[in-house]
Amino acid sequence: MSIRSAAGIFDEAQDSARSPRISLDSYAGFAGLPPLVGLHTMAEAATTGLTVRDSVARLKRVHWSLKRLHHIFVSRITSEPIYELKMAFSLHAYYCSEHVGEFASRVREMRQPPYGLEVSPHAALDLFFDEIMAAPDTPALLVGLYEYAVPELIRALENLIADTNKLFDHPTYRICRLTLVEMRDLRQYGTNAVRCLVSQDAHLELRDWGTTLERMLAAAGGLDGKQDPTEDAVPRQFSAVPYKYDPVPKRDDRFTDPYNMGVNAEALLFDDSIPPFPKTIMLYFKRMREIDVPEMMASILAEMSGKSWEYYRDMTRQLWDEARHAMMGELGFVSMGIDWSTIPFNFTWSLGLNTMLTAKERHAVLFTIEQGLMPKKTGKQHEWEIAVASANPLAAMIQDYDWADEILHAKIGRDWIVSEIGSQAEATAYGDQAWSKVLVDWKKWKEDGLTEHRNWWPDIYRAACQSHGVHPDPELLAYNITYEKARADLKEVVS
Repeated sequence: MSIRSAAGIFDEAQDSARSPRISLDSYAGFAGLPPLVGLHTMAEAATTGLTVRDSVARLKRVHWSLKRLHHIFVSRITSEPIYELKMAFSLHAYYCSEHVGEFASRVREMRQPPYGLEVSPHAALDLFFDEIMAAPDTPALLVGLYEYAVPELIRALENLIADTNKLFDHPTYRICRLTLVEMRDLRQYGTNAVRCLVSQDAHLELRDWGTTLERMLAAAGGLDGKQDPTEDAVPRQFSAVPYKYDPVPKRDDRFTDPYNMGVNAEALLFDDSIPPFPKTIMLYFKRMREIDVPEMMASILAEMSGKSWEYYRDMTRQLWDEARHAMMGELGFVSMGIDWSTIPFNFTWSLGLNTMLTAKERHAVLFTIEQGLMPKKTGKQHEWEIAVASANPLAAMIQDYDWADEILHAKIGRDWIVSEIGSQAEATAYGDQAWSKVLVDWKKWKEDGLTEHRNWWPDIYRAACQSHGVHPDPELLAYNITYEKARADLKEVVS
């Protein structure tokens, strides 16, 4: 080696000694900016993370659990009597439906075919959800959902976030973080629901069942499979008798006279001689009466199999929208100082469709009704114009969003039921024909003592007038048009 070469090596060594050494712990970005856009420190990024295979295995567990939770929520809406829980289950099913699609999409991005998204990741995990689905009453259902399933799902998401490299697997981190926000909302609501509706005695009675659920989870290695599975053969308890969907709508004690069809709301709304104020009362009635739409749509989701997840996601979005509409009507009555429990909200539409038609026919009826809401003079725009004319900002806001939602719902119908039947005209005709098969047994319900079809309108109109400091119109107090001869779209009932 030449003297010149040796000197060069010596100089480089000296320069290296004078330069600060870069390490994972000391590395910093320009002017102190956090490296890696703040997702990790360098040390964390170099030591944290799951392999693609392990990440996919966890994602599949979460995906399947969200899917099973969605099915439990929609399947129990119709038969759950408590109104507030019907509404909550509608929202919680909607949250689950959105995230199912997100997790499925992430799995498909991870080069791990076959994806196996339609296959249970572990038999004991399905056993766990079967038990909750088969819960025999509301207290057991609430405990199973909100003290076991949802908290376990939250733990799985938290574990996945902690174990995921946020740089390498950022899409997974992101969907877990966003899902976690809404799952924590579910847990908070569920904690309150359990506190309000599950007595201490009921909790004690369910203690052994809770142990059974814990054993099932342990047998599966936890919801996320992070633990070693015990593979314990846990016997079924509630699900020893397989759950069967109950299509008959149930209502709590505040909902009296559910067969009452004594007041035709649409006939009043379409009467140009009647001023906006009384029509606003009837709009609130129509909105809250939409409690029957989630009760019916739940039957479609529970019984319709073999569709793509996009179908279930879109239909669940509409179901939640309809639940929102019912609560808008509830808000309207409360704002007027009216006790809505004095109004008979009939369930005859959801009862008839659920028990007399196929799931396909029900969906077609829904689409036919939505098409009837599109015309300017008789549809949602007309209802919005009534609300605006009433000079009631709340009523106008309710109808503004109700109208917007129905435009989306008509599109959902075109995307799914029209494409299945053929054309829009064919789908509308099919739905109209199916609706005609659901007979309104107006006289029989009265003869059987199920209802007197009491005209509840005068009392509610009088109460609203009193709340607003106006005198009731004698002609409106005498309003007495029923559904005996006409459907909600004012078409004649053919007996």
